[in-house]
Amino acid sequence: MATSDKVAAVEEITQKLRDSNAAVVTSYTGLSVAQLKNLRRSLGENAQYAVVKNTLTKIAAKEAGIELDEHLAGSTAVAFVTGDPVEAAKGLRDFAKDNPALVIKGGVLEGKVLSADEIKKLADLESREVLLSKLAGAFKGKQSQAASVFQALPSKLVRTVDALRAKQAEQGGAE
Repeated sequence: MATSDKVAAVEEITQKLRDSNAAVVTSYTGLSVAQLKNLRRSLGENAQYAVVKNTLTKIAAKEAGIELDEHLAGSTAVAFVTGDPVEAAKGLRDFAKDNPALVIKGGVLEGKVLSADEIKKLADLESREVLLSKLAGAFKGKQSQAASVFQALPSKLVRTVDALRAKQAEQGGAE
C-alpha cells in the first residue's frame, strides 16, 4: 500500500472510532466471503463490520485516544457500532454461535476497553428499548402509587373530621 493510502486508511479508521460509541474487535479467520456478507447484514444499519490492518488500526486507535493494542493480533475485523451496542454485541454473539470461526477478541465502549467476556456480558443485557420501556413502566407504577397516597390523605382527613363531629355530638348530647 502506498503511503498516502495508509494515511487515508488511518484517518478513516480514526474517524470511525471517534464516531462510534462502541467498537468490537474480532478474528474472522476461516469465514467465507458469503459468511462475512451475512454477518454484515445481521448487524444491520447500526454497525459497520470492516476488515482492518492491525498496524494501521493501532495508529488510528492511539489518534482516537483508545488503547486497543492487546486485541490487535492475527486476522482482525472491527464492528464500528453507531447505534445500540447491546444489539450489535448480540448480533456478533449469535453469529459466533453458528459460526465458531468468528472469535470476539474484545472492544471498546464509550472509551473504556472491554475484554471478550465483558462483550459477552453486554450481549446478555436486554436491548435499550426494552430497558427504557421497563423504566417507563416503573415510573408509571410509582406515579400511580403517589396518586393513591395523595388521594388517601384528603379522604382520611374527611373521615377523621366526621369521626370527631360524631364524637362531639355524642358528648354534647350526653351532657
